[in-house]
Formats: sequence, structure tokens, C-alpha cells
Amino acid sequence: MSGKRTSALQAVAVRLREIGTLRSVQATLSWDQETMMPPAAAEFRGEEMALLSTLIHSKATDPSLGDLVAAAGEQAEVREDESLQADLREIRRDYDNACKLPTELVSELALAGTRGLTAWKQAREESRFEIFQPHLDSLLELNRRKAACLNGDGGGEPYDALLDEFEPGMKSARVEALFAPLRRELVPLIEELAAAPDPPDAAMHTTPVPVDRQARYSREVAEAIGYDFSAGRLDVSTHPFTEGLAPGDTRITSRFQEAPFADGLGSTMHEAGHALYEQGLPKERFHGRPLSEAVSLGIHESQSRLWENQVGRSRSFWTWALPGASRTLGLKGLNLEQVYRAMNIVAPNLIRVESDEATYNLHIMLRFDLERAMLHGELATADLPGAWNERIRSDLGLTVPDDARGCLQDIHWSMGAIGYFPTYTLGNLYSAQIWEAVRRDLPDLDNRIGSGEFQPLLDWLREKIHRHGRRWPAEELGERVTGERLSHEPLMRYLRDKLRPVYRLSGS
Repeated sequence: MSGKRTSALQAVAVRLREIGTLRSVQATLSWDQETMMPPAAAEFRGEEMALLSTLIHSKATDPSLGDLVAAAGEQAEVREDESLQADLREIRRDYDNACKLPTELVSELALAGTRGLTAWKQAREESRFEIFQPHLDSLLELNRRKAACLNGDGGGEPYDALLDEFEPGMKSARVEALFAPLRRELVPLIEELAAAPDPPDAAMHTTPVPVDRQARYSREVAEAIGYDFSAGRLDVSTHPFTEGLAPGDTRITSRFQEAPFADGLGSTMHEAGHALYEQGLPKERFHGRPLSEAVSLGIHESQSRLWENQVGRSRSFWTWALPGASRTLGLKGLNLEQVYRAMNIVAPNLIRVESDEATYNLHIMLRFDLERAMLHGELATADLPGAWNERIRSDLGLTVPDDARGCLQDIHWSMGAIGYFPTYTLGNLYSAQIWEAVRRDLPDLDNRIGSGEFQPLLDWLREKIHRHGRRWPAEELGERVTGERLSHEPLMRYLRDKLRPVYRLSGS
């Protein structure tokens, strides 16, 4: 092998590691902004983020990097190394997309996102949408420009260009084709459960539990399922999130309220699921390269939802968890059947992150429809609260009392993340399909979880999903893992098979 070819591969790896390290610095600033940064620092933080974004973009679009990637691609063909070829395919994809975006636009997006986040926090606290509205207008316009750049002269659906950033290869038409049958089958199931004569007792969710106890127990559970606290930490934020900052540094946040305590625990298990994926990626070896990165947010969300729902709402989990919860949280007089049924109550909720497994997906469909309408100019931002409130009434039968519990509840639009929301339900679809595959391969899984043995499940996920990074596109990875194309059917099987017995419906 010639020295020239060897140097091309090495040079690409060095360049990408440098870019990855700058992104780690940027992610650290973002984490700080969400957890510890004083409010008065917001304006200058925007300048910091804009400068970092410009520097990263400059390095990521350097023509010499493109030349090196081309030379490295020739070497990969000679070596017939499938992993290396996949890595270079994704490197080229990232490079080409980055080159489509002007540096000025990248800087503007970073600055607008920081300002938007600050305005959103104030607007949410005061429940006044008008504080955030001009920032939303600005972020939408910047995203229209971004979509036009990514689509190029060929035009194309603007929303698809933005969705591709979070779920590569996914199209809005494919999302609609997945969501439509899911909605058709979800709504009757929700209605059937609502009419059940013997619903679960919700009293457990009204029992106040001190927040410090909840935080302590959530940490115990996160550690038990495999989250490595020597390479992470658990903090509190307005909107729970996970940040994979760097090799050896994956941080999670949660939020707690005295009642219902289960929301805080579910939030922590959700974020720990994201973190387990991040900690399972081969970052030490491939930092900055696609092989060290999650393949898509849909797959990422499948990991968090699997731990939060398929595990955290299961009878086997609470067989193990109830004694510890009774001890640490001070819960008294609850038996396994009560807790299991209460954890699986289906009841419409104004808040997405506090919603049950079934109605949650209606929240995502609402957001998918509204953000596309705003992006296309079919819905003015001034009309967003009214449109949101009407959809909540028609879809969930609830009345929105204020903006904070309405269109201001989510952080995503404030950061300019248009096209993100569909990945949540895609994650639910993937998680149900993955869960069926797990149960086929690990027939004693319930007994293992019931005795607090979570490592077999984590090992399976690491082997089948985590270690591959972006080696295959998301849907191809899903098919390799499960043997089936992504569809709504596994999720509906999972929901029916669990929820109808929980509600003691005949024929279940």
C-alpha cells in the first residue's frame, strides 16, 4: 500500500477528530446553557456559539478535506473494507451537505438559536407566546433558507431537507404513510380503554414524594440499568435531555415534581436510555467520524423509549423495582398489581413528556402537522396558539389553559430544530419492533429483568445496534436487527397486548 493512500486516510481521521473535538466544546457550552449558565450570560453565549459554529463549518467545508476524502475513498476500495467504506460514504455525505450551507447562514442559525432559547424560557415561565413569536418567525425563515440551500437547484420539499438532518433518508411522505395507519388504529384503542368499566386506580400518582428522594432513586435505577456515572452525571433542567459531549462524557438531565413521582423516574429512564446508546458507541476509537455517531434520532429515540416504556412500565421491572421504590421513596401499602396497572394508565395529558404510551403519538402527529404548515407559510406564527389549542381539543379532548401548557411546552423550535418531532414516533415504532426481536432472542428476559439483571438486554442492544454507529442507514439497520421493514403493526400489537389486559377488557 502506498504511503500516499495511507496518509490520506490518516489525514481524514485527524481532521475529523479535530472537528469532533470542537463540536464537543460546543456541546459543553450548550449543556451549560441548559443547566448552570446565569441568565445574564445568554447574549454573549450566543456570540460564542456563533463563532464556534463558523469555525467548525469552515473546517468541515475546507476544499482540502474534500480532496482527502476522495483519496481516502480510493484506498477504501482497494482494501475492500466494508466498515471503512461506510464511514467514508457518510463522511462524504456530511461534507457535501455542509458545503451547501453558507458560513453566514450557519452563524445566523447558531445565534438565533441561542437567542430563541433564552426568549422561550422567559415566554414559558410567563406563559406569554408573544415574547417568543418574533424569534420563531426568525428561526422559521432561517430554516427556509437552509432547506433551499440543501435542496439546491432541483427544488424539493423544504421539510424533507430539514427532516433529513435528524432522520437521514426519511421523507415526509414516508412519515405520513407510517402515521396514518397508526392513527387509525390508535384512536379506537384509546376510546375503548377510556370506556373500560374497571380502569386502573390512579391514586398512586397523587401521592407526593419529596424531590430529593426521587432524584436519589432515579440515580439508583439509572445505574442499575447500566448508565456509567464515572462517564456521566445526572442534573436537572427545564426540559430533560441527554448530551453526548465527548468520549467518556455523556450527561443526562431530568426534572422532578412531588406528584406524580413516576414522571421523574420515567424521564430519567428515558434519558438514561439515550445515554446508554451514546456510551455504547465506539467513540474512543472513531471520535469525530460517522462510525462513532448515532445513525438517526429515530433509532436514538427507540433506545430511550425502550428503557422508559417496554422496560420501565413492565410487570417484570416493577417486580424488581417496587421494594427499592418503597424504601427510598417512602411508598407504603402498594402491591405489584396496583403499581403495574397504574404505570400503564392511558389518559390524555396536555404535556407531551408526561403522556402515556398511546396518546403520546397523537402529540407528535400534531407537532408534525403544525411545524410543516408554519414552514410552508400555511400557518402564521401568530395563529399557532389557536391552532395548537384546537388540535388538542379535537385530538385529546382537552382544553389548553395557557401557552406554557400549550405551544410553549417544548424546547425544539426555540433552537431552530424544525423536522425533529417525527423522530419521536419513529422511535416508538422502532422500539416496538426491536422489542419483539429482543424477546425472540432472549426468551428468559422477563425473569432476568424481574431479578434486576439488565445486562443481557444491554449487551444485546450493544451488539445489534450501538457498536455499528452509522454503518447502515436507520431503516436498513432496523431490518437487519428485526428482519422486518418499519411499520406501525408491532407498536399496535405491543399496545393492545399490554393495555387491554391492564384495563381488564374481555377477550384480552
